[in-house]
Amino acid sequence: MSVLLQFVHPVARKSRANRALLDAARAVQGVTVNDLYELYPDFHIDVAREQALLEAHAVVVFQHPFYWYSAPALLKEWQDLVLAAGFAYGPGGTRLRGKTLGSALTTGGAAEAYSPTGHNRYPIRALLAPFDQTAHLCGMRYAEPFVVHAAPRLSDAALAEEGARYADWLRALAAGAPV
Repeated sequence: MSVLLQFVHPVARKSRANRALLDAARAVQGVTVNDLYELYPDFHIDVAREQALLEAHAVVVFQHPFYWYSAPALLKEWQDLVLAAGFAYGPGGTRLRGKTLGSALTTGGAAEAYSPTGHNRYPIRALLAPFDQTAHLCGMRYAEPFVVHAAPRLSDAALAEEGARYADWLRALAAGAPV
């Protein structure tokens, strides 16, 4: 299976963690990297191009920093325009049915911060409910998310380990592993 990696980071050059993950992903056979901020810095999304990419891949991964318990603004704009009625959901909207959607995130906070007793009060999986529901509405399976916590504080060696873990996660999704 092929993987479409939707890379969404407004200041990627400043993110050691996201660059490390992106480099690891580029080395995985069958992964197509689609850098949305590079392609659409003005937010003028080529909907037909993006829909064709979705149709050509069995797995779609959104890789982004976890900003304010969500994604950078361009991903929301992309969802609003590309995941249109009649294409992704609703009458005739079956083009994504049976595919897999995954979230690959970096957070500034430690893993413990994402718990009922932590600073953020909720586990990551609960905070990703809108992405899970988006997958459901489109007839997709939602994969268990890939998360790198405390990303800005990780050493180069730790980032290399996370990159290897990410490559393994992408390979598993591409191989159709249970989500």
